[in-house]
Amino acid sequence: MEQSGQYKVTPLQKGSLFVTKRMEATSGTSMPRHKSSIESVLVVTDGQCLIRFDDEDHAVAQGESFVVPAQLWHQVVADPDFKAVHIMPKEIRFEFSK
Repeated sequence: MEQSGQYKVTPLQKGSLFVTKRMEATSGTSMPRHKSSIESVLVVTDGQCLIRFDDEDHAVAQGESFVVPAQLWHQVVADPDFKAVHIMPKEIRFEFSK
């Protein structure tokens, strides 16, 4: 798992059921490979990213959203720069690959 470029994750809001975070990264940046305990939604607000799974990649462009399945290893890669809002259940847990 190699990381390049810069990425930033900023907490936005917490509700009784959901939390939101802003994700930002420069072109070519690979965020850490991970899986989650519960599905979540990524909404791209600027640019584009690839969500890489073991068997396929999904391009998500500005104005599009993607439901990220639970328990599947994946990695978000900026292609080019991108900004997104990640919407997830409050009880979500992440496991990062080594």
